Amino acid sequence: MNIGWQEILLILFIALLLFGAKKIPDLARSMGKGIKEFKKGLNEIDSPGEDKKSKETSEKKADK
Repeated sequence: MNIGWQEILLILFIALLLFGAKKIPDLARSMGKGIKEFKKGLNEIDSPGEDKKSKETSEKKADK
């Protein structure tokens, strides 16, 4: 199933009608922040030992 440029244009036009021109940048910004937090959470799950080590080294540097 391929989505052509006409379908994408139609979806964007409907989104513009539903949310308005002022809300779309806010929605995109909040979606970007959500994706960033999600990726950050995935990275923390993948390597929890590395986070502890980096915190310990930063605390040691702060003590000096």
